[in-house]
Amino acid sequence: MTLQFSPFLPWLAIAAIGLVGLALAALGFWRGLRGAVIRALALALLVFALANPVFLQEDREALSTVVPVIVDRSQSQDNEQRTAQTNAALEGLKERFARYPRIEPRIVEAGDDGTSDTPSTRLFDALNAAIADVPRSRVGGAILLTDGQVHDIPEASAFSSFEAPVHALVTGRPDEFDRRIEIVSAPRFGIVGEPQELKFRVVDDGAGPGDTARVTVRLNGNEIASEIAQPGTEQPLRFTVPRGGNNILEFEVEPVEGEITTANNRAVHVIEGIRENLRVLLVSGEPHAGERAWRNLLKSDTAIDLVHFTILRPPEKQDGTPINELSLIAFPTRELFVDKINEFDLIIFDRYQHRGVLPILYYDNIAQYVENGGALLIAAGPEHAGNDSIAGTPLSVVLPANPTGAMNEAAFYPRLSDQGKKHPVTRGLEGANEEPPHWGRWFRTVDVQRPDGNVVMEANDGKPLLVLNRAGKGRVAMLLSDQGWLWARGFEGGGPHVSLYRRTAHWLMQEPALEEEALTARTFGRTLQINRQTIGDAPGEATLKLPSGATQQVTLSEAEPGLYRAEVPTAETGLYEITNDDLSALVHVGAVDAPEFKATISTTESLKPLADATKGTVRRLVDAEGETVSLPPLLPVSGQVRTVDENRLSLRMTDETVLKGINSLPLFAGFAGVGLLLLAFSAMWYREGR
Repeated sequence: MTLQFSPFLPWLAIAAIGLVGLALAALGFWRGLRGAVIRALALALLVFALANPVFLQEDREALSTVVPVIVDRSQSQDNEQRTAQTNAALEGLKERFARYPRIEPRIVEAGDDGTSDTPSTRLFDALNAAIADVPRSRVGGAILLTDGQVHDIPEASAFSSFEAPVHALVTGRPDEFDRRIEIVSAPRFGIVGEPQELKFRVVDDGAGPGDTARVTVRLNGNEIASEIAQPGTEQPLRFTVPRGGNNILEFEVEPVEGEITTANNRAVHVIEGIRENLRVLLVSGEPHAGERAWRNLLKSDTAIDLVHFTILRPPEKQDGTPINELSLIAFPTRELFVDKINEFDLIIFDRYQHRGVLPILYYDNIAQYVENGGALLIAAGPEHAGNDSIAGTPLSVVLPANPTGAMNEAAFYPRLSDQGKKHPVTRGLEGANEEPPHWGRWFRTVDVQRPDGNVVMEANDGKPLLVLNRAGKGRVAMLLSDQGWLWARGFEGGGPHVSLYRRTAHWLMQEPALEEEALTARTFGRTLQINRQTIGDAPGEATLKLPSGATQQVTLSEAEPGLYRAEVPTAETGLYEITNDDLSALVHVGAVDAPEFKATISTTESLKPLADATKGTVRRLVDAEGETVSLPPLLPVSGQVRTVDENRLSLRMTDETVLKGINSLPLFAGFAGVGLLLLAFSAMWYREGR
């Protein structure tokens, strides 16, 4: 209760009246008048009444003490033991808080929300958000349920304004260990066929076994190395980039019994293969209208080194021209087809026929070149159906189709076969989806027997026009017509000859994007896109293995003919493995060096400096032997917490209140005040009248 004044007159006027009264009282005392005391008392009561004293009583309600409880739900906590410990500790805290009605717990679960590419455990961001709407004087402390791997711990000096204990209850065992692998340095690009080098390291966190580790290295799904690594030591790996486009290196360290997680036992690195100056050998049997189309296409690509020979003068040609008058370049057959044949990425025979220019043994060299991984394209014309066809040489063992000896001489629209509509070489060719196709006609094809491989384009009556096939490790394509130049010249509107020729050449050189059976995956932020290319039937569901080890089935829907796709939102960060039939693909979601996976063993050291500075405690929920969660009791403290209690969770209780109402009592209001004044003046008159 407090006393306040609500004067009826200005204070200056009351002061003047008080001075006059004081002077009169002093005069009465000086002259010794009877009733001077009573007169002074009456004047004092009058002045006091004019000041209007009022007693005020405030009705206040005590505010609760806010205690945020931050629960770590990050991926490093996502294992059976730590999850069980966290849940048990949370339930125990709820029971203890229920005993203290003046304490308001605010439970906040903090984890990766699936939006960050570099996930980390940020408990103090969650703590600040939990108490953003209350003054710091009401915060009694903070309790963190975590494994200790927190990545936004502030400096103790920067957290001094908190003025309440920060406690950490740590999950996990003190003797934990974990083995992981990380890529230290690696190139992002590499020239196909050139050696490359990267460095990786096996890391043992905690009390690891200390022995060596076996690391298996796979390139595009094929094992290329098995290394013995010493934990903590950088180890080099040399390899050769086998193909253009994405090449996926996968490192897997053998798990150790007792380690807390195997989610970080694998790492991937994607290296972009770049073909440096592709070497293409184009051999034209004789000058013809389509020769320029091939030459112009290959010369327009700056990444291609073209070696082109046209057989203008076969050995049997004898016209009496003196040798010294000939200006032809001799065809270096031995150099091209024996000494340097393996230096070429693609060999093209354009309307070439066997007329004694190449010794018969050289065709066998070409066949071996293909079977060992080379690429061969046959652009056939009428000569392929004749007696000098190269199908009658040892090269026939790699050719997908043998000629019957006849030519089909009729106008036709080249059409995509059922397989061609699905095959990435021909799928989506401009003008193919109309009937008749929106391109010009051709007028002849080489008639062949039933071909091997995939017929992706057809002539009239379903006869093969473009055949793609594999031979050993290499690839062969046969274009059974020499009329492609009509599209290049714009005949009847022309056609997509550039796309057709280029895709065919890239498929022959094993471009990954043009594989007819392939499973690939890529990410767009936190969305995982799975693509399944096939020229067969629908591939069914794909199996997705998450970084945590859990699996889920994913339905693939047809996006285009032969292309099935699914988009899956992801919450976990790490290495995902997708399998379908005999195919598999790996993709990493999020940053490969995310803090969440650099260290996963639980620790009490990271939060101890901050806890010591705020008079809080850091303790484990279980010891090295037990499985039962041991939770300390709460200790409400009035005023500032000045000492650390290792066995209890000290909480500073707030003394903050909220005003609910005010009761006022004027002393001179009503009959009581008037009566008191009348009594004083009556006593004065009575005394003076005697």
